[in-house]
Amino acid sequence: MSIKSPEAFRTISEVSKDLSLPQHVLRFWETKFAQIKPIKRGGGRRYYRPEDIELLKGIKYLLYHDGYTIRGVQKVIKESGTRKILKKEINNNFFTDNENNNNDHQEHFDHGSHSISETKRKKLMNVLNDLVNLKNKLNQE
Repeated sequence: MSIKSPEAFRTISEVSKDLSLPQHVLRFWETKFAQIKPIKRGGGRRYYRPEDIELLKGIKYLLYHDGYTIRGVQKVIKESGTRKILKKEINNNFFTDNENNNNDHQEHFDHGSHSISETKRKKLMNVLNDLVNLKNKLNQE
């Protein structure tokens, strides 16, 4: 298996494997985030640019690490643009650890019949962080 350069386009299966996300999730995100536009070749085969992959990483981080909903991430993109999400790799806690944003973080959640207390949310986020760290350790072996 040859190693591609960082500038090379990636297939959906490569991106899926690199991000540890099922392919159907990537296709679903394309319908929810207009900014994700892979190039489609013959037969509908998708090719993701490096910028697409960085955006996907940022979206994944907001959804899975910071606990945003899809609607919350859409709002972040609408208000801040994709640059803030692309810079997320450098400053992972921009949205949630910034003191000015902590009070506003709750508005990024859809409060309906599925809302949970802030204490329970923090506990769940800690468990999720522990699981992600364990997964990363296992992947390094």
